[in-house]
Amino acid sequence: MAVPSGGVNCEEFAEFQELLKVMRIIDDRIVHELNATVPTASFAGKIDASQTCKQLYESLMATHASRDRVIKNCIAQTSEVQLRKEQTKLKWMQSELNVEEVVNDRAGRCLMNAAEFKPPKNE
Repeated sequence: MAVPSGGVNCEEFAEFQELLKVMRIIDDRIVHELNATVPTASFAGKIDASQTCKQLYESLMATHASRDRVIKNCIAQTSEVQLRKEQTKLKWMQSELNVEEVVNDRAGRCLMNAAEFKPPKNE
């Protein structure tokens, strides 16, 4: 099965799994497909078994490649989203560190100015 034209929603894991389930039907039904494709002895001369097996193999390989692309694409998208979220969180934390420096500096200056207090040199 090919990937739906609307694309893959990697953000909704249940949808992602459902798509893979549908795309795996050919694998799940391989025995049935072989039984339907490979002729019995009575039909051996009427059907080219090697050609039909080749077509089944090509379809199977195309489906495997399609699923592989879908899975790898979702991994990449999810990794990228997570990386951006983590980078954003890190920027927020760094910003809070900057705010903390300003707050500490202001509070320290207020204390020194109002109380004429000088902190020890090691702080």
